[in-house]
Amino acid sequence: MDRSAQPGLPAGPAAPRLEIGHGARRSDNYYDIKSTIFNALIDAIDLTQLSQIDRDAARDEIRDIVSEIITLKDVVMSVPEQEELLEDICNDVLGFGPLEPLLARDDISDIMVNGSGTTFIEVAGRVQKTGVRFRDNTQLLNICQRIVSQIGRRVDEASPICDARLLDGSRVNVIVPPLAIDGPALTIRKFKKDRLKLPDLVRFGSITREGATLLEIIGRVRCNVLISGGTGSGKTTLLNCLTAYIENDERIITCEDAAELQLQQPHVVRLETRPPNLEGEGEISMRDLVKNCLRMRPERIIVGEVRGPEAFDLLQAMNTGHDGSMGTLHANSPREALSRIESMITMGGFSLPSKTIKEMVCGSIDVIVQAARLRDGSRRITHVTEVVGMEGDVIITQDLMVYEISGEDANGKVIGRHRGTGISRPHFWDRARYFNEERRLAETLELAEVQGDGG
Repeated sequence: MDRSAQPGLPAGPAAPRLEIGHGARRSDNYYDIKSTIFNALIDAIDLTQLSQIDRDAARDEIRDIVSEIITLKDVVMSVPEQEELLEDICNDVLGFGPLEPLLARDDISDIMVNGSGTTFIEVAGRVQKTGVRFRDNTQLLNICQRIVSQIGRRVDEASPICDARLLDGSRVNVIVPPLAIDGPALTIRKFKKDRLKLPDLVRFGSITREGATLLEIIGRVRCNVLISGGTGSGKTTLLNCLTAYIENDERIITCEDAAELQLQQPHVVRLETRPPNLEGEGEISMRDLVKNCLRMRPERIIVGEVRGPEAFDLLQAMNTGHDGSMGTLHANSPREALSRIESMITMGGFSLPSKTIKEMVCGSIDVIVQAARLRDGSRRITHVTEVVGMEGDVIITQDLMVYEISGEDANGKVIGRHRGTGISRPHFWDRARYFNEERRLAETLELAEVQGDGG
């Protein structure tokens, strides 16, 4: 960039001594001085020219100009304070401002911004408040707009809600005034570059080795699976793990609101819903995608989250030759998951008797895997439950494996154990035999029972 073409740097009045609060928290004085220097930078720099050079060169250019502004304005600060200020301003101009350090950390799974003054993160299952804050709600709104503009979306008063997937796979939700009372609310669920596998879940204590083997068999023998759990319980992670055992020659079609699944098989088609435009037109719903799947010769259909009338179409697919299909839904127990599926179909406007819906559910779903996020932040697979049949108007299930909580240790960590329930011949035994997995299935269930008994 031609420095001679820049307007003169405004000297202005001397700024007071900069004070940065201890740890992650900074003083109001810091933000006042940062605002003063930032405004002077905008007056002194040509943003159009800056956008035409690479990021590293632009960063160096900004740092040079900010250093000059600090000198001209006689801002007194230590070298570490100046470095911190330089980094912050570079992030404001070239990146996502105060969010940049959080986005750079691999240990953070979620970032939650509640207005300009409050930011929370989730690390290792625990939500904690940070000292990160924005200059004001205007800066936060500008950053929200910058984030969603990368994917051709917008968020403003006319369109105050945006839910989208970023280019790196992270999910972002933005809701701004007038709907968000205290300023823009931004939630980012960061995309994990390293795909977890069932052995990783064993290492984390989410499931035992026998439980992981049971889930592997369930995936291999093409059981129809529902993964149930609350928000942040690890449903998508678990779904990713199960899909690892799908054969490479199977044609798989995935349907998601925001593409998160990371299937490694070669024959995969990924579909994503589309929200309506500002005129309320052009929406492509999950049901539209699932219905279209049936015309694409799928062998397995995987739905990222079942939440509405698409439940009917998914069950039909499961019941008409698309064995091994999978989906997730929000529910707190396997029994509640079945009730929710029934409710989705009923509320979807299908004029079917209750018993017919139950029979459809019973004939379609083989296994429900329940995931939970415990009060200490850890995630556990709490049930592997199979759907057995019906007695009268009641769907009968049986647990193959459960997680039992026995208490907490002195640090508040939940103490519990996984155990088998003693079922030696599950309802999908014939399916396992067809895939030559019956011996391994029997051994796994026997070992799970022995381990659960403390053997």
